[in-house]
Amino acid sequence: MTEVVTPEGQAIIGGYHADPFRYLGPHTDHGVPIVRVYLPGARQVRVRFSEGQEADLRRLHDAGLFAGPVPSSGRDYRLLARWGQGEFVELEDPYRFPPVFSDLDLHLMGEGTHLNIYDKLGAHPMVMEGVAGVAFGVFAPNARRVSVVGDFNFWDGRRHPMRVRGNGFWEIFLPGAKAGEKYKFEIVGPHSSAPMLKSDPYAFSAEVRPLTASVIVDPATLPPITPGPGGINRLDAPISIYEVHLGSWRRNPYMNNSWLTYRELAEQLPAYVADMGFTHVELLPIAEHPFDASWGYQPTGLYAPTSRFGSAHDFALLVDAFHQRGIGVILDWVPGHFPDDAHGLAQFDGTALYEHANAMQGRHLDWNTLIYNFGRREVANFIVANALFWLERYKIDGLRVDAVASMLYLDYSRPEGGWIPNKYGGRENLEAIDLLRRFNTEVFGRFPNATTMAEESTAWPLVSRPADVGGLGFGYKWNMGWMHDTLRYMSKDPIYRQHHHGDVTFGMLYAFFENFVLPLSHDEVVHGKGSIFGRMPGDRWQRFANLRAYYTFMFGHPGKKLLFMGGEFAMEREWSHDHSLDWHLLEQKEHAGIQSLMRDLNRLYRSVPALHQIDSEPGGFEWVVVDDAAASVFAWLRRGRDPEQVCLVAVNFTPTPRESYRMRVPFSGGWREIFNSDADLYGGSNMGNGGRIEAVNTEHGPMLDLVLPPLAGIILVPER
Repeated sequence: MTEVVTPEGQAIIGGYHADPFRYLGPHTDHGVPIVRVYLPGARQVRVRFSEGQEADLRRLHDAGLFAGPVPSSGRDYRLLARWGQGEFVELEDPYRFPPVFSDLDLHLMGEGTHLNIYDKLGAHPMVMEGVAGVAFGVFAPNARRVSVVGDFNFWDGRRHPMRVRGNGFWEIFLPGAKAGEKYKFEIVGPHSSAPMLKSDPYAFSAEVRPLTASVIVDPATLPPITPGPGGINRLDAPISIYEVHLGSWRRNPYMNNSWLTYRELAEQLPAYVADMGFTHVELLPIAEHPFDASWGYQPTGLYAPTSRFGSAHDFALLVDAFHQRGIGVILDWVPGHFPDDAHGLAQFDGTALYEHANAMQGRHLDWNTLIYNFGRREVANFIVANALFWLERYKIDGLRVDAVASMLYLDYSRPEGGWIPNKYGGRENLEAIDLLRRFNTEVFGRFPNATTMAEESTAWPLVSRPADVGGLGFGYKWNMGWMHDTLRYMSKDPIYRQHHHGDVTFGMLYAFFENFVLPLSHDEVVHGKGSIFGRMPGDRWQRFANLRAYYTFMFGHPGKKLLFMGGEFAMEREWSHDHSLDWHLLEQKEHAGIQSLMRDLNRLYRSVPALHQIDSEPGGFEWVVVDDAAASVFAWLRRGRDPEQVCLVAVNFTPTPRESYRMRVPFSGGWREIFNSDADLYGGSNMGNGGRIEAVNTEHGPMLDLVLPPLAGIILVPER
């Protein structure tokens, strides 16, 4: 047989062959079995079959292209190659192995319904035909050539070009590659011969920034994770969420103020959250991201826990530690946009693949980030599968979806004429709506104990109602209106609060339209807003009293609770992602008092069914005092499913004590004061009702004559 360098061979050498398996590896030429090999720089190559037969291959080109007849048509052989004057090195030929993707995989990936696609695309250690290696896959339909490069092939894109199958899915099995090695995809786009180095969109780990390579992870080596407690996300469950930025909750002062690792956090954070009585922790985005100051909200590795704090294995240990303490784990999840870093998804295959090509649809003006093309089925598959990945792989209990409003509206934060209407001429992003409904349907269908939460700041209807009745399908919606209104009210000097009474009462007009979470989140302690404590007016005593009263009001109000870290002990300065929380403040009685108050509020909230059981129904709430603007007093009843489960919440938002303040209650007899934010334990003046008060029958029904302490809230339950 005479072998020459054909156009296909030239394409291999030139690095633009889209299907190298068609040329390289074992083939038959006019009935003669042959093997072709491309090993850049090699001087000599020999083929050795398992039966012991060998054959030398002829060098067709000095670049390292070899071919020749072999004694067997089988694929069970190894290569012996020599570079320079060195010894022969035995190695596997990747081009002798069968395809990685099955026909079913290609069908599901092509129609965008492969919800376990993260088990196919990306890097997956496996054994193929008895040989250990790693299967790589990537979606790049417009690329002319894709190679995998990494520690295993000298980062040489000539060595391992991949084959394209189906609708642009590239694959290769690389024998000898192993977990822990770094890699990227080298991609030649349709309009340039210059290769781009791209991180793997489906990578399970990545290098610590500013390095950007993906890292091979073997999921089989991840430790088992205890499932989260059952029922913790139910509408009738107490949900009190501690929102945490892992990089600044606490730092190591003995290691140059460095981050705590996932393992160190696992030893400290779950214990603290449990001691404080929170039911859940919500982690600011932990998907890999290049820019610390984005706090994770500009992710480049949606499937990779950030390596800032350790490995994927270590992150699994952290989740398990929370679950061991009975704490649910919610991840802040960002499907609405991504940064345009060169190593990431932007222009991934030389075209606008993941993003919209038109900047009026594809770029956020506020954040200068790119917007996913939600209508492209492969992109939607990437996003929905990612949500399921965190729930399946790491047993996450819920996802809080960031910036939902920016997804729903085509004109979000855009000038007139700077956006493209939908096919009906409207401003609604129909493709994003479909994606969110599909996401929620898949999450609740596959993980019925999990939940989802929407950060949605507009009046979009039915956010937390099922998709099959026209809703978006979320489990809960953040109540941004309640947060803005009540913080505005609390920032007023008490003498002026009587003129802003509606800021407190307005929220009850729509409190049961959605399943709400009341958020005092990280967004309220950044960008010059100061801290929550910093919003409180008055002298120092009054500021702490205001905060105690506000937290009592929050825990008595319908809706699940969320508090950003540091708020539980009255951080005085604005949060900074570069610094630890000011734990030294707890040496001061006032700050320790706020922490004790939050701990007791959490435990009370969890133990009193009336405070949480009917959060999302009108039957769980009844105003008692709603019109006393002059005194800035509010009082209401909270009810549980059992008619006997009732509690009274009363708040005095002025520094004037209200003695013998009369209000109606449903039961006569004794009422126990089970909480008083003015208690000396919390730093208050210790005014109150002596722990118990009698409701007297009158012609208007049972009445209480209460002492309402200054700038304080109290909670009472009937003695039944």
